[in-house]
Amino acid sequence: MKPKLLIVEDDEEIRTQMRWTLAPDYDVLQAGDRLTATELFRSDRPAVVLLDLGLPPHPGTPEEGLATLSDLLAVDSLVKIVIVTGQGEKETALRAIGAGAYDFLGKPVEMDELKLLLKRCFHVAHLEREYREMRQRLQGDAFEGMLGTSARMQIIFNSIRKVATTEAPVLILGESAPARRWRRGRFTSEAPGKTVHLRQSIAARSPRHSWKASSSTRESSFTGAHIQRKGRIENATGGTLFLDEIGEIPLPCR
Repeated sequence: MKPKLLIVEDDEEIRTQMRWTLAPDYDVLQAGDRLTATELFRSDRPAVVLLDLGLPPHPGTPEEGLATLSDLLAVDSLVKIVIVTGQGEKETALRAIGAGAYDFLGKPVEMDELKLLLKRCFHVAHLEREYREMRQRLQGDAFEGMLGTSARMQIIFNSIRKVATTEAPVLILGESAPARRWRRGRFTSEAPGKTVHLRQSIAARSPRHSWKASSSTRESSFTGAHIQRKGRIENATGGTLFLDEIGEIPLPCR
């Protein structure tokens, strides 16, 4: 199936020439004005558009073309729009680039140059759409910021759903090393560990999620006993208290 290409040009002779040249590689759609271009774009969603700025009812100014550019980008921000402009309209073409156009070509159009540019446009458009679809798919599979589709991860997610609605203390077991990220040719340890993600997920689904959450291993000592200060346990009353590395806290001597 050929990729779809929309040509927006009020000069029928130029449109016909472009269509004849590009039809072997693309499913070419044609429009001679802003309204037709917008309707075709909404219905067929081509990934790339060739847009002339001088469109009726005012072909002598670029305003209708710039308005068409804005309309198409509002429908799909990933569309690659190439401005086809006269040599004396370079400043206007640069204005269009600033408004979101991908590139511009001067008239008369060199067909070999146009074909190379179109290949690049379709390639970039394909990569961007794949990336957007992947992000949407991953966001749909996410559970409180965590990703996992395996059976074991689903068991963990179901356990979180169950315990989050109870008043029972929760003990998270496992190695305490933080999650690692691959960056610039090496692993880093900047990402939060799994225990942090798990306790945040439990707290977020708890009826107490709107209350204060406190995280600590132990209270720090301080001087000035005449000053009353609430500790972390008291601060977390009604909310969530996360105790990390409790196995490392020494037991009191008897």
